[in-house]
Amino acid sequence: MASLEVARTRSERRRGLLGRDDLTGALLIERCRCVHTFGMSFGIDVLYLDRQRRVVDLVRMPPGRIGRPRLSARSVIEARAGASERWGLAVGDTLDVRLDA
Repeated sequence: MASLEVARTRSERRRGLLGRDDLTGALLIERCRCVHTFGMSFGIDVLYLDRQRRVVDLVRMPPGRIGRPRLSARSVIEARAGASERWGLAVGDTLDVRLDA
């Protein structure tokens, strides 16, 4: 289990993790199929999720990269590089995301 922030507004989704020095949990970005790491100070794991929150792809991105869009993705989770391994996540896993209102 990990803490999860949610980028709810258009502005929050656009900003993502830009300007942060660290991240202890993860960031969920809804309605997202592609991310970049320009302007970031650390590498991230990107989990691309379909409508059922099943991991359809998982990539590690160093700073200064543009990710390839995943057409089957409906959202992404961004976490510090290595987090997916620590959490034991892999392509095909379905995530149980519980959002407080």
